[in-house]
Amino acid sequence: MTTRFVSLLSIFFAFAFGELFAERKPNVILCMTDDQGWGDTGYNGHPHLKTPHLDRMSREGVTFTRFYSAAAMCSPTRGSCYTGRNPYRFGVTFAMKGMLEATEIPISTVLKKEGYTTGHFGKWHLGTLSKKKGDQKRWGAFAGNPVRYYCPPWERDVDVCFVTESKVPTWDPLIDPGPIKGKKPATPAPVSAKPYGNDYFVGPSQTVTENTLGDDSRVIMDRALPFIQGAVKKEQPFLAVIWFHTPHSPVVGGSKYRKTYADLPEPAQHYYACITAMDEQVGRLRAELKKLGVADDTMLWFCSDNGPARQGSPRHVGSNGGLSGHKLSIREGGIRVPGLLVWPDQVKKPRTISAPCVTSDYFPTILDFLGIPLPNDRIYDGISLLPLIRGERETRDRPIGFLNKNGSEAVWMGDRHKMIATRKRVQLFDIQDDPQEKQDLSGKLPEVKARMETELAEWKTGVMKELKAVGN
Repeated sequence: MTTRFVSLLSIFFAFAFGELFAERKPNVILCMTDDQGWGDTGYNGHPHLKTPHLDRMSREGVTFTRFYSAAAMCSPTRGSCYTGRNPYRFGVTFAMKGMLEATEIPISTVLKKEGYTTGHFGKWHLGTLSKKKGDQKRWGAFAGNPVRYYCPPWERDVDVCFVTESKVPTWDPLIDPGPIKGKKPATPAPVSAKPYGNDYFVGPSQTVTENTLGDDSRVIMDRALPFIQGAVKKEQPFLAVIWFHTPHSPVVGGSKYRKTYADLPEPAQHYYACITAMDEQVGRLRAELKKLGVADDTMLWFCSDNGPARQGSPRHVGSNGGLSGHKLSIREGGIRVPGLLVWPDQVKKPRTISAPCVTSDYFPTILDFLGIPLPNDRIYDGISLLPLIRGERETRDRPIGFLNKNGSEAVWMGDRHKMIATRKRVQLFDIQDDPQEKQDLSGKLPEVKARMETELAEWKTGVMKELKAVGN
C-alpha cells in the first residue's frame, strides 16, 4: 500500500512539475547593432577590436558562423525580426521606406497576448514617430509623407519605449558632432553644440533629454535595465528589443574608450571605441540578468542589421572578415553578420551552428518554443531554429531568399550553395568552401543552377505579389 501511494505521489509530482515546466515562459531579448560587420568582433578574429563580452557569449552559448540579416540594410532587417517574414512582403524595401504595417503580426503582439510585457529601446526605423513634417532627420518616404508612415512602437503593442526614428551620434546622441573629417584626434562634442536633429521618444509627442550625454549604448541600456527589473519584480515574462546605433555614422567614440586604441589612426580609434563601449553594455546586461536570477530563463540574441558600411566613409573601418561586399550588397559581406545566442536553460554547452540562419528565424523560433502555431493566414520565410539549437539537426530544411534593389537582385541560399541572380547574370557559389564567392559554378553545376532558379522564381513571384498589394 505504501509503495503504491509513493508511486502515485511520484507520478503526481512528475506531472505537476512537467506542467509547470511547460508553462514556464522564457524572457526574450533581441540585441542588434547597426552596421557592425561580420569581422567586427574579437571572437571572429579581429586583430585590434576588443569585445570581451561578446567573446564570452560565443564561448558560453551558440555561435552562428553563417548568420544573416534579412537584407543588406537596416529597416528591412528590423522588420524581419518583428514579423518572421521577408521585408519585401510588407513593403519595407529600403531605409525609411515602408513601415510595420497594421496588417502585420509583430512578435510584440503575439507575446503580449501570452502575458509578456514588452519594451523597445534604441533605434526603431520602422516608421515615423511623429506626424509633423520637418521633424527630425528624415529623408525618403518618411520625409515626404510622415502621416502615412506614422508607426511608433507604442502602436504595435510595445508597452515601454525609448526610441529614435533613425540614426544618432554614437556619443552624445542628441548633439551634432560637427564635420567628421581630418586626421587630428577629435574630442566628443561639447554640451553647448547645436542639437543633432533627432529625438528620443518615450510616447506620443513625448521626448526626453535627461541622461543623454556620453555613450549612446549606455544611454539605451540605462532605460532597458529598469524595464527588465520591473518585469522581474512583477514576475512577468518580458520581451526587450535593444537596438544599438553603434557603429552607424556619425561615429564618435568617447575618450575613455579611444585610449584603448591610442596607437591606431583616428578613424579606427572612434570606430573601435564605440563598439567596445557597446560591448561593455552587453556585459552589463548579462550581469544584471544574473543578479536578478533570470539569466538561465532568458534567451539573449545578438546580431547586426547588415554588413559594415563601405570603408572610406567618415570613420568607417568596419570589417567584413575577408568576405566580399559590404552594406547594401547581397554578397556575403553585406548580409553575413555576427550572430550569437545565450540561453542557459536550453544551451548547456557552447555550440557552433554552421547552417545558414537569418533574422526572420527569430519569430518562428520563439513561437515554436512557446508552443504557439504560426498564423496560417500568411507566409513565413523564417523557420524555427530549435532543432539546430538542440543539436537535433545540422542542416537547414528550407533555403533563404534575399531581395535587393527593388527586386532586381536576388539570392537563393541553401546549406551549401548560394545563387545570385541579377538582370545581367546568374552566379552559383559553393558558399561552404568558397565564402569569398570567387568561383562561379553555374556552368559546372547546371542541374543545381536550374533547380535553384526554379525555386527562386516561385518564391520571388509570391513575395513581389505581396509587395504590390502593400503599395509601398
